[in-house]
Amino acid sequence: MRLRHIPGSEEEIEESGWAYHSPEEVKENIKSPLYIEIGMGKGRFIIDNAFLYPDINFIGIEMYESVMVKATRRLDRMPPDETPENLHFIRMDARDICDYFPEQSIDRIYLNFSDPWPKTRHAHRRLPSEQFLKRFHKVLKNGGTIEFKTDNKELFDFAMGEYEKAGFTLVYTTYDLHNDVSAMKENVMTEYEEKFSAKGNKICKYVIRKQPVE
Repeated sequence: MRLRHIPGSEEEIEESGWAYHSPEEVKENIKSPLYIEIGMGKGRFIIDNAFLYPDINFIGIEMYESVMVKATRRLDRMPPDETPENLHFIRMDARDICDYFPEQSIDRIYLNFSDPWPKTRHAHRRLPSEQFLKRFHKVLKNGGTIEFKTDNKELFDFAMGEYEKAGFTLVYTTYDLHNDVSAMKENVMTEYEEKFSAKGNKICKYVIRKQPVE
């Protein structure tokens, strides 16, 4: 699907007080505990989490200004005294995550409905691939976790074969999240999750944990 460009979005993100604009700015402002979402889209998931868990610091990462600007505009429409103080965004490519975050600085990473990159030759571009997971392993604290959700069974099957190679162990997995009553008690929906589940698509999820490098 072609991304619709929003004129002026680059300038809005550059001037937004919700966004960090350089690796140095991110490192200067890191606070623990820190949870990040890679591929935050319009921001519903991470904004909702920031309100639910005010004692946790959240950073949303998005590659495209025309997508991220929808999240900053949502926050800008709120009364200033009702906006979350524990939330920021970064416009960046996930491949550069080790440039922005020090080693062992992140407690949890969320990967929600990531691009499946269905062609085999593009497998290395998938966020739950071994290549990306090894990057995430560096910035996660020992014992830190990654939570991955998708409605794409082929992508999930692929992801299930990647995490061990990157130094993670499996904590939880399901091919039908919305029928797991216990897991759904703390589940925060994304825009895509609501849309796909309403169509009857089953939502897959795993939680994996970083093991220390020996």
